[in-house]
Amino acid sequence: MSSSLCSSLSLSSPSINPKSPIRFRSKSMLSTIRCAVGEPLLLNAVRGEKVERPPVWLMRQAGRYMKSYQLICEKYPSFRERSENVDLVVEISLQPWKVFKPDGVILFSDILTPLPGMNIPFDIVKGKGPVIYNPLRTAEDVDQVTEFVPEESVPYVGEALTILREEVKNDAAVLGFVGAPFTLASYVVEGGSSKHFSKIKKLAFSDPKVLHALLQKFTTSMAKYIKYQADNGAQAVQIFDSWATELSPVDFEEFSLPYLKQIVDTVKATHPNLPLILYASGSGGLLERLSLTSVDVVSLDWTVDMAEGRKRLGADIAVQGNVDPGVLFGSKEFITNRILDTVRKAGNSKHILNLGHGIVVGTPEENVAHFFEVAKGIRY
Repeated sequence: MSSSLCSSLSLSSPSINPKSPIRFRSKSMLSTIRCAVGEPLLLNAVRGEKVERPPVWLMRQAGRYMKSYQLICEKYPSFRERSENVDLVVEISLQPWKVFKPDGVILFSDILTPLPGMNIPFDIVKGKGPVIYNPLRTAEDVDQVTEFVPEESVPYVGEALTILREEVKNDAAVLGFVGAPFTLASYVVEGGSSKHFSKIKKLAFSDPKVLHALLQKFTTSMAKYIKYQADNGAQAVQIFDSWATELSPVDFEEFSLPYLKQIVDTVKATHPNLPLILYASGSGGLLERLSLTSVDVVSLDWTVDMAEGRKRLGADIAVQGNVDPGVLFGSKEFITNRILDTVRKAGNSKHILNLGHGIVVGTPEENVAHFFEVAKGIRY
């Protein structure tokens, strides 16, 4: 929120010194603070406006660590059914919102959800993960990939986002997400998850024209998908390039960077004010290159020191993250200290507090609650 909305909560300095104290207010103290509500805090923070605290949400905040989600899984064991049914998508997306009130409510879905709409059948098998029934490895295979039309293939996504906006209003930002071209290509070439990515690297290094053709199809489709999500209620969209960090820097510059930049440029041409967040796990060696995509926010994983990440990325780009998900298995005091350390290092502008990866299965739900309580009690 802008400074005019909360003039009584002024920042003590233009940036936070790593050794300076950060004020924390308990729930009872927070109940006495009332600020006029404008746009969601998360959007204001991304734009660099003056905010009283960092907005907070967690990757995989709707998921298996929550008892309420486990009960839905018992009734609806198929992940695809849970992620492709409007009522279930809305219910699951809102579970953490109702309990923790995060500043971002992300759509419950999967980065592979568009695949059937591109003539790429897949399923998510319990205990195994994504399975691509007919991996794409030749020019003929890629020729069979069709253009993605979200309105026809995934209307439930648009419907769910619209409902989420109605439910959340502007008390939090509704977030959409997509998979990045190289990561999607990795799944469909490998046939699922992979440890060594030998099949897609074989394609990249022996027949790059085929891979580039596939990457371009995903690029065109994901740009369209982002616009569709924004038009139906998403106020920011996160791009997951989970496997791009399996590439060397020179190969990232050929097989990932230009396609990410094309997506950003295409989306910004029609949706210039839509914040785009880029997350790639294990991206410490590629940080400077991630910023070349022109996204609004780079989400850091926990292997990068937040202060160093800030310095490497520069002041113009917002950052997200980056507490180690494993911290949530620690004591409440330990969790508190790590949160405050991350916020100090990030500074008091353009920071979204998050984990450096998704919440791990088995994380104590009460520790997640503590994370949010501490985060929302911070005052710059």
